[in-house]
Amino acid sequence: MADLDALLPNGNYRSRTRTAVTDVTGAEVAQLSSVPTLLVTRAMDTLRDTDPMELDKRLAALRYAGELFATGSVDGMPAEEYFLLAARIGGLPITVIREGAEVAARRLAQIGDSISLARPHGAVADWRDARTCKGSAVWTRRGEVFSVHASGTHPGAHSLWPEALALGYRVAVRPTRREPLTPYRMVAALRAAGFGPDQVVLLPTDQAAGDAILAGADLAYGGDDIIRKYADDPAVLQQQPGRSKILITEDVDWRDYVDVIVSSVANHAGGGCVNTTGVLVEGDPTPLAEAVASRLAELPSLPPEHPDAVLPVQQLASAQALDRFLRSKAEGTRSWLGGDGILHDLGDGSAVLRPAVHQVDRPDSPQLGAEMPFPCVWIGPWIRADGIEPLQDTLVLTVATEDERLVDQLMAEPGIGNVFVGRHPTHWTEPGLPHDGYLADFLMRTKSVIRG
Repeated sequence: MADLDALLPNGNYRSRTRTAVTDVTGAEVAQLSSVPTLLVTRAMDTLRDTDPMELDKRLAALRYAGELFATGSVDGMPAEEYFLLAARIGGLPITVIREGAEVAARRLAQIGDSISLARPHGAVADWRDARTCKGSAVWTRRGEVFSVHASGTHPGAHSLWPEALALGYRVAVRPTRREPLTPYRMVAALRAAGFGPDQVVLLPTDQAAGDAILAGADLAYGGDDIIRKYADDPAVLQQQPGRSKILITEDVDWRDYVDVIVSSVANHAGGGCVNTTGVLVEGDPTPLAEAVASRLAELPSLPPEHPDAVLPVQQLASAQALDRFLRSKAEGTRSWLGGDGILHDLGDGSAVLRPAVHQVDRPDSPQLGAEMPFPCVWIGPWIRADGIEPLQDTLVLTVATEDERLVDQLMAEPGIGNVFVGRHPTHWTEPGLPHDGYLADFLMRTKSVIRG
């Protein structure tokens, strides 16, 4: 049984009342402490009263923390034990957890380069730079304390916010109760790598104390209930559903893109914001929907710790609720896969969420924005007269076309976050590239400075 303590400025805190953390069968596998509002307020005050570490020390500590997180023993837990337990708690396949940890390590190792790429070309990073003697823009923090309320179960959800530490913020992390192990491991790794306990804290809380975390921070980021409550606050950056899509025009052969579509839908177990939710095809979408359904139907139903697992697993009751929701959402569509149910009962209180493929009859069907935590894709028709309006509100759009004017239009559309042209799955990324813009766009600003 793992004990997931709060990580406060004065050390570990284990509360008398703790929350049971269960695996996909409902068995208790860990206990999560909860921090009362008074201790939250004190922790946030400590973060505010602390100066940031020097930049070179911050970057070195981030690099080492990534290595520890992905390959080392953190707080007595070896990496392989973490991969197994995180898979059992969150239900993602163990291979997805392992690959996600490796990606997190690469991001933390290259975080210095990433923040340099995000800095405006005309700005310097420090007011002491010689260019400020004649006048220069200087890139500065918008605040000092940043709070993270991440709701995802993928290790990648905890590889973006460490950029705030690189930029000199002190950071408070409120873990999700659904999978608190990964944020616990990341904060513990950062501390073991050199960040002081007054630089980064882990604050598991109830709703009331969660409000105190947000009130004590200058800026906040995430996707949990606390963040949604303050979504209209300009100091809050809310994680949104990706609703990522693929557009295929008639001047290319859709058969050449089936591999890209299947990968975009199902990679990382299909539950990420960069997984494809909708595919629009210029022409008849029927043969493409049939081909994609045929490929996705081959994916095996296995428990998350199995080395060949590729699909997510949830507790049976949660999986049944998702199944009912999908069936209601799919009313009026043509089902190619999953129409008679998406569950594979593993017989131990858990169920695999199997893929679903549905065909819609128009490009503005509301189902095209229905993002699910498993491989689920809605495929529909598109013609030039529909324009690019159906593609708005899309985090990542892969477009298969020879039409450069269409690409110009997609690039200019503010409702599309990222545009991939050609055979690139929507989950593709590299360190240094923006996810939904650079996080630094939210954390930093420029000031004019002249001295001497």
